[in-house]
Amino acid sequence: MKYAGLPMAMWVVFHKSFRKNLTEILKYDEQKSKKITVAAKKKYKEIIEKLPEFEKEDRFQMNIVNCAMLSAFFLNMPKLPTVEDATVYYEKTMMNGLVRWFCKRTGKNKYSEADIRSMKNTAKLRAGDRNPYSWNMDFYEYEDGSGYEARFTTCGICALMKELGLTELIPAMCRFDYTMSEAGGVTNFVRKYTLASGGPYCDCGYKKKFKQMR
Repeated sequence: MKYAGLPMAMWVVFHKSFRKNLTEILKYDEQKSKKITVAAKKKYKEIIEKLPEFEKEDRFQMNIVNCAMLSAFFLNMPKLPTVEDATVYYEKTMMNGLVRWFCKRTGKNKYSEADIRSMKNTAKLRAGDRNPYSWNMDFYEYEDGSGYEARFTTCGICALMKELGLTELIPAMCRFDYTMSEAGGVTNFVRKYTLASGGPYCDCGYKKKFKQMR
């Protein structure tokens, strides 16, 4: 993957937040936070350039780019944070105004015909069969009409973070599914398993908050 387009844009948008929260959340001083950020940018580019290009129809490129950026910061910290601290660090870093707006916008179309069609197309694509850093997903609509489940049998985040020696911090990214759902305002996110915790799959269940939703 080239360090251009989405990977470059994500660095521009989020690196200041990553740096800020090194101090505010993880308690590094300003000088150390700056040093970590400079080193993280170099590592981020290195990780990105080792990744394959994603297919045009693959909706998960942003997920792996976010993972690469977070991992680059972890790998340049003097000491890896706890899962709890890493979870807070990632959530506070990513949930800026732009992301909140995006969640609200996508929430308005949740459960629409276009949303359901998009989910079904993603399930059919099975990009993870051709790209070890992408995802394979099965799609299930709840029989009672209360929402749907995206069930992942492969996970690009697991693949990349295990390769980078960051297996124990994968749950910090898993928890962000709840945060995104909450920000959308129309779903209750439910989950029983994750691949990161040794489960048979990652189930992402989106239950309707409001019965009148289509």
